[in-house]
Amino acid sequence: MKNTQRYAAILLLFVVIFASCKKKKEKDTEETYVCTTCSQAPQGAAANDNSSKGIYKGVVIGSSGTIKFDIANASSNAITAVLVIDGVTVNLTTTYTWVAGGISTAPFTGTLNGQPVTINFSVGATGSGATVLSATIPGHPNAVFSLVKETSTTLARCYEGTFTTSANEKGTFNIIVSTLLKGWTGKSRKDGSSTTTDISGSYVNDKLYWGSGTNTEIATMTNDTFAGTFNDGSSNVTVKGKRTL
Repeated sequence: MKNTQRYAAILLLFVVIFASCKKKKEKDTEETYVCTTCSQAPQGAAANDNSSKGIYKGVVIGSSGTIKFDIANASSNAITAVLVIDGVTVNLTTTYTWVAGGISTAPFTGTLNGQPVTINFSVGATGSGATVLSATIPGHPNAVFSLVKETSTTLARCYEGTFTTSANEKGTFNIIVSTLLKGWTGKSRKDGSSTTTDISGSYVNDKLYWGSGTNTEIATMTNDTFAGTFNDGSSNVTVKGKRTL
């Protein structure tokens, strides 16, 4: 009996040590994660900083992904976009030809799993107000987008993340962080819902804050990750994510 108890105690000790090491390894992996495919410097051409030309980056919810538009950034003939959704890459092209001024509608098309994809892009004459007017993505009927322009001095970093709450809710929490503007914006959606919430805040000294100012810290940024817990007034919310664009 004593031997059995001793073996059980030793086995339990190994289980605890293994679980602890696994948890520490996962934590270390998350904190040291770096997006090796992401640009570390702004890609927008200086000549396009105040134009509808340039680079636009964004996050997608429905399920989750990113999108990047190249509107004649380096060449007037190069107008393309790349959508990555649920890990699948869709290259998009358009018949639109850039002319000075804003873009009321530029239709981008491609193929996902053999089915047509259409995304209609719009932006103001100075590069402000970039938006996706409408989108048809097979298997993703309620996809929504959040976009920002990347200038020659402002790197836009896109993160795909999740949230969980003490009220047993969970969902997607995708954001874009702008290094120079010291802010972040994005979309969140509770699992099982078709309703999306606009989210935004400030970004100071590797900290993400809810809304304007620095009153409510929601997460800390480490390398290409963010993680944190805050109270939204009704429950504790834990968020985390990784940069993918």
